[in-house]
Amino acid sequence: MSNLQLFWYILIGVLFAGFFFLEGFDFGVGMSVKTLAHNEKEEDQLIETIGPVWDGNEVWLVTAGGAMFASFPYWYASLFSGYYLILLLVLVGLIIRGVSFEFRHHMPADKRWIWGWTLSIGSLIVPFCFGLLFTSLVQGMPINANGDLSATFTDYVNPLSIVGGVALTLLSYLHGLNYISLKTTGPIRTRARNYAQALYGVAYVGLVAFAILLYFNTDFFEVRLTSTVIFLALMVILTVVANLALFKGKEKTAFLASGLTMVSLVALLFTGLFPRLIISSISPEYDLLIENASSSPYTLKIMSFVAIGLLPFVLGYTIWSYYIFRKRIKHTDVAGY
Repeated sequence: MSNLQLFWYILIGVLFAGFFFLEGFDFGVGMSVKTLAHNEKEEDQLIETIGPVWDGNEVWLVTAGGAMFASFPYWYASLFSGYYLILLLVLVGLIIRGVSFEFRHHMPADKRWIWGWTLSIGSLIVPFCFGLLFTSLVQGMPINANGDLSATFTDYVNPLSIVGGVALTLLSYLHGLNYISLKTTGPIRTRARNYAQALYGVAYVGLVAFAILLYFNTDFFEVRLTSTVIFLALMVILTVVANLALFKGKEKTAFLASGLTMVSLVALLFTGLFPRLIISSISPEYDLLIENASSSPYTLKIMSFVAIGLLPFVLGYTIWSYYIFRKRIKHTDVAGY
């Protein structure tokens, strides 16, 4: 395995981690529109917290997919063909939540509830399907010597993948609640904190269930014992930190801790897979490996120069956007109050 291959594997992991950190709270806010808000004005307040940033956050997913296609085309081909239906559901979820922002704004008052529901449903579908995808992937999939992935329903949907889907959805919801408590004032802020404090008990149970199922359904504890234990412990510690910080009113700390919990989850999955990209449940000989699934060295070299040159601008733009829109959304700032 070359240094460039390792670099691009790590970079793709970083891009997915950035996506779940930033888009994770977007999903949480989207789900909160129909679970936290008590009226249309509160829904408007929630939507305004992510209005300037939600589409920029999705760029991280597009970039991760593009990087995967360019650097590991065999991984991209096997993954996107084998998980076609799940990724189609992800796309549907992203589409219906994306259009709901504009459609809801331009609809008559008596029709806006429709697009509020599409926003919430789309925000739930995407993290659940991604959780289903990644946690079924690390268990091993029936991929043959040609890289063809032909799976049955139970390969995709099983106890670990369901728990993984629910866990990622719950983490996104909690991350969104922490963001809401950080970005709003008024009753919605208090309610978000109360909801989050109540749900952290469920999160602890979910983390324990996830760790147990990970032990029995993957080889992570055999091939990557140290890193697996470290990242699982880190997820628990960060969840406790977020819970305590929210209880003490330290909303920024709670938000950062919940986001880093999702980053730790991505790190756990990527280090557990390494140096594999897809684990074959048929034979270890058919595992798709980093060293035999990448593009040519010249392609990786050119892409590395482009990525290193553009990344500072992307990060700078992202940081600047959040700085500009750093103020809280007051309930009196929402049109109609």
